[in-house]
Amino acid sequence: MMNPGTFLLIAAAALVFGIAAAFRAPRLWLGCTFIAAAAGLAGAAMVLFSGQPWEFMACLTLGSQPVHLRLDALSAFFLVLLVTIGAAGALYSMEYWPDRAHPRSAPAGRAWWSCLLFSMGAVLTAANGLHFLIAWEAFAVCAYFLITLDRQRREVRLAGWIYLATSHAGTLCLFAFFALLAARTGSWTIGPFTDASLAPLFWLALFGFGVKAGLFPLHIWLPSAHANAPSHVSAIMSGVAIKMGIYGIVRFSGWLPLPAGAGWTILALGAISSVLGVAFALGQHDLKRLLAYHSVENIGIILLGVGLAAIAAQSGNPEWGALAIAGGLLHVWNHGVFKALLFLGAGSVLHATGTRHMSSLGGLWRSMPWTAGLFTLGAAAISGLPPLNGFVSEWLLYLGLFDAIDARGPAAWAAVPAAISLAITGALALACFVKVVGIVFLGLPRSAAAGKACESGSAMRIPMLVLAAICAFVGLAPLALAPALQTVARAWNPSWSAIRLEPSLSTLGAANLAFLGLALLISWVLAGRVRKNGARRFGTWDCGYAAPTPRMQYTAGSFASTIVSWFEWILRPERHRVPPTELFPQTAFSSEHTPETVLERVIAPIGDITMRFSTAVRSYQHGRLQAYILYLVFGLVGIALLTWMGAAMFKGLP
Repeated sequence: MMNPGTFLLIAAAALVFGIAAAFRAPRLWLGCTFIAAAAGLAGAAMVLFSGQPWEFMACLTLGSQPVHLRLDALSAFFLVLLVTIGAAGALYSMEYWPDRAHPRSAPAGRAWWSCLLFSMGAVLTAANGLHFLIAWEAFAVCAYFLITLDRQRREVRLAGWIYLATSHAGTLCLFAFFALLAARTGSWTIGPFTDASLAPLFWLALFGFGVKAGLFPLHIWLPSAHANAPSHVSAIMSGVAIKMGIYGIVRFSGWLPLPAGAGWTILALGAISSVLGVAFALGQHDLKRLLAYHSVENIGIILLGVGLAAIAAQSGNPEWGALAIAGGLLHVWNHGVFKALLFLGAGSVLHATGTRHMSSLGGLWRSMPWTAGLFTLGAAAISGLPPLNGFVSEWLLYLGLFDAIDARGPAAWAAVPAAISLAITGALALACFVKVVGIVFLGLPRSAAAGKACESGSAMRIPMLVLAAICAFVGLAPLALAPALQTVARAWNPSWSAIRLEPSLSTLGAANLAFLGLALLISWVLAGRVRKNGARRFGTWDCGYAAPTPRMQYTAGSFASTIVSWFEWILRPERHRVPPTELFPQTAFSSEHTPETVLERVIAPIGDITMRFSTAVRSYQHGRLQAYILYLVFGLVGIALLTWMGAAMFKGLP
């Protein structure tokens, strides 16, 4: 009988063979990717539904450490998402980034795609801290080369360097984390730890993994990387890569003794990331950059569940703690699926029109009905609307938050603002995607490219259809996921083994089915009335103009300007206006740009000051021995003065 290790070996072998086939045999590479995905899915499913972890210790060594692999329910949960998005993105890339249009970068992109899947799989199965770091760094490097596939463009190269520099800052913290962990335990092996003195190390893990997850304000690499990468790369970066950061936070929040206040900190970071992420998204005019900021928002929603579960674990409240961790982890799956769907839909729009600027689009529903319909389904899912998957995970989170409030303990002081932030996030997300769907797909075309757009081919539509089907299935049959979620909750906290999620999910599934039936009935009735009475088509309301033009429609900036003004204190939008000065103005103009506040207003000035100081100091390195001796004398005199002042202050103390 085959065990999970056999399937993982098949998946690894298929990926390695696919790397070799990537340059000369694209179809063979695609077949290898599908085989690896199927084998990885089978191995993960065996662990996930049985609850029995798989472990393997090889005779081989890497870095003087024996190769030690482990796949438990938590890592299997993330592996399912990895292979699903990995296979969908591979098929999508065959049409979106073909050899005929990209003869140099397409073969390399396929090879780096396989390397990325392999390295992320190694992160999920590594049971040795040193090997975890090696796989983590390999994953970061592979992602860099995928982000910069179109490296002829300056903004792509800049996005790649920001991503790489930020990733290495996070990796430096993780190196310190694993090194200190190994020094204190005497081994690189990672697993559950009981030594309370290890608790402070969690803060290093939170920062290192938080950089990769893109939580606010550590998200500075995310908007530019997701916006400038090819769309299938954006899909796996947002759907899976940032979840590796979540995996690290969840994994070590369960394995390490948590310091006091850790759960409260995670919950606060989640609330801030969710609200500010969607606020920044509302201010964007670039379709893919807008979706990138929604990744920050949804990472915040996931952290709300993780933080609340950590508070529950520390206060001994498994009832609402299990709901919180189940909701947060289910949102990992849900966000990965609907965000990949949205990025692939945005890629289809970009592929057809050549632009990501929303105010240059419009009217695409007629020419691209498949893309428009599937993107709208993903927009409804990310907005948390029933009966789709986003509603299920947020429902579980709300249940956990409300139960924490009912408990009337100290956790209620955290649950109340968290519930409010989750509600605000949902409302703002809905407003944002009403803007996106309305500006991009409805109305009249705002440019010649939008007017000439045509639907994408089957290789791009099939992955979107599969992801849309998963969104619908999870929403309509959430009860099917209850065993897996309970197994993952037990893997995170073994003392929660008695918790059952079936009652909450069975009620929700029935409600979603009823909602879908009612929606279909209303649609059928309305469609019948339209067929009976007929319908006439008109352009967007033109305010009485006899000859309206597409420029009279809402733009991406004007649609959200009111909501953006609520968050002006953090968004700091840049406005450029030429007001009208006559009855029939010819030169009136208005534009608005929302910068990346943390990067452009905080980090960039600090970097500029650092570079100026470095340049000024460099002028003193001129190779004159006499000057260096003088510098040494000044340094010794300064040290002596500081020592004398310190001694004098010390003597004056009582």
